Amino acid sequence: MSGFDYSAAAELYPSKGRNESPKARYRRFATAAEAVQYAVEEMPQALLRGSFLEVDEQRFDGAQILDLYSAETYPLVRAAAD
Repeated sequence: MSGFDYSAAAELYPSKGRNESPKARYRRFATAAEAVQYAVEEMPQALLRGSFLEVDEQRFDGAQILDLYSAETYPLVRAAAD
């Protein structure tokens, strides 16, 4: 995902699950980096698969969100692996 602008504003559209969680709702973020971090670290992982992130009129699905989080250029500190 070279050239991705982690500083751009972003919108996260989580998938709708059977047991809708309060964390599973549309959210706006000041930066795409914060949206990616939220999606991977805080949102229920079962919902990531059907979710998408919109940044600068481009959409990224759950797998692409994980790729953005794993990228060397990801600017935030990642959560420690369990």
